[in-house]
Amino acid sequence: MRILIADDHSIVRRGIKDILRDEFPFAEIVEVGDAAALMLKIIKESWDIVISDLSMPGRTALDVLPEIRQQAPNLPVLILSIYPEEQYAIRVLKAGAAGYLNKDLAPEELINAVRRVISGRKYITPSVAEKLADFSGQPKPAHEQLSDREFEVMKLLAAGKSVSEIGSLFHLSATTISTYRARILKKMNMKTNADLIQYAITHQLI
Repeated sequence: MRILIADDHSIVRRGIKDILRDEFPFAEIVEVGDAAALMLKIIKESWDIVISDLSMPGRTALDVLPEIRQQAPNLPVLILSIYPEEQYAIRVLKAGAAGYLNKDLAPEELINAVRRVISGRKYITPSVAEKLADFSGQPKPAHEQLSDREFEVMKLLAAGKSVSEIGSLFHLSATTISTYRARILKKMNMKTNADLIQYAITHQLI
């Protein structure tokens, strides 16, 4: 079995590798530290599973998931994140991930998730399954109207980051981020960053 781990923190990669090594002693486990290296490995080599952090320098897993699906349609991708599943789980599943796992969960749950997605199934917690099956027709929160990149920018604006700081994080110009900000405010029917901050606090997004 060939496992590819993507995370920009070496200590996290080491921890994941140690957990996997105990369960899969004969697996070949390779580490990369950013999305660019992740895509290069996927393009050049074959893997049985990718375990990737959601947030990495330059491009997030949400950015590269469509590319992974195009390059390797049958490759299962398990996303790990520090963010609560209600913020990102459905987004990453819709983008093509096989599962979403919070980093706070026990090591045994990581093994459970890996076994599940390698077998061709999705790893979905009961609460996420409930959200996916919710056809009640209730109005969606305003932030769910945002694209994945708009959602990322909105959270950073609400956390107090400037347009230029966000541009540096995503390797985009301040003008481009300003355009995203304008779209976000329009879609959410808001006028200022203060409105975004209040919204984000109310909805536990920051």
